[in-house]
Amino acid sequence: MYENYMKECFNLAKKGLGKTSPNPMVGCVVLDKNGNKISEGYHAKYGENHAERDALLKLKNGEEENGTIIVSLEPCSHYGKTPPCVDLIIERKIKRVVFAMKDPNPVVSSIQKLQDNGIEVIYGVLEDEAKELNEIFITNMTEKRPFVALKTATTIDGKISTKTGNSKWITSVQARNKGHELRNIYDAVLTTSSTVLADNPNFDNKLKILVDRTLKVDFDKNFFKTGKIIIVHDKKFIPKKFEDNVEYLPCSGINEKININELMQKLFEKNIMSIFVETGGTFNGSMIESGLVDKIYHFIAPKILGDNSGKSAFDGRNITEISNCINYKIQNIERIEEDILITYKKAAE
Repeated sequence: MYENYMKECFNLAKKGLGKTSPNPMVGCVVLDKNGNKISEGYHAKYGENHAERDALLKLKNGEEENGTIIVSLEPCSHYGKTPPCVDLIIERKIKRVVFAMKDPNPVVSSIQKLQDNGIEVIYGVLEDEAKELNEIFITNMTEKRPFVALKTATTIDGKISTKTGNSKWITSVQARNKGHELRNIYDAVLTTSSTVLADNPNFDNKLKILVDRTLKVDFDKNFFKTGKIIIVHDKKFIPKKFEDNVEYLPCSGINEKININELMQKLFEKNIMSIFVETGGTFNGSMIESGLVDKIYHFIAPKILGDNSGKSAFDGRNITEISNCINYKIQNIERIEEDILITYKKAAE
């Protein structure tokens, strides 16, 4: 009955893509007592009105009274940057609230309060789609860590470069532009000193994380020219250079590698809710091994290097049994010029 309106809510919510963190993306539609759509809203940016408040405050003449509000996520019941949406819903004399999924934030408990005020509550409408929309927020709330997406670009046979490290360019300009768009969805982009030294990338994100275990990268690289930067290093190594836009983050080392679980917890404590990983095969392999990669964006070019001619996208795992694979499921397949983008989501354990 409400599925089409809920799909509208999802489309509205997506207008806030990359702008609402650490809040979820939410869209809202308001119907009058006769079932006619009279308003819509969405959460445009962190700190601004939530979707329900955005939609309801557009209405001035009480036409929402005894109407229905449809929203992609359970309305909030607590004070944050804005007052509780539940209170405004009650104040505006809404008769029915329909939402897709319960809020995974444990401080939110709206259903009972709405029902106690005589409001009918319906939830679970297109719930799976709602969970996919806010996969970052759900991971933050349920696992208390950043959501991690990893991007790689390979040949058909899974190579990210030749043996000499040459990788420009495996994929098309259009595919690379798509990669830049994806990067902007997330709070921070993470790369390694090996990637910075080999490719001298810039990255235009507002927050960049560099894993430089032994502090070997000079500040003259393109990476340091824009944005705020966090340098992650083994706590055994002491920084000797400082810049206003650079923050150092010491972590424990394990077998000459950074402790990734510890790193993710420290980044989460800094309110970094999502991370886009763009690194070489060795660090990619370590990330996959950690079990913390929630999504993989895999660009594939119709090219072949051959078994002994290039470097693999995921190094470091010595598996002899198929049963020991780390499993992902295909979420989406998209053609971009001559390349394809396959998006994988971590399979449930």
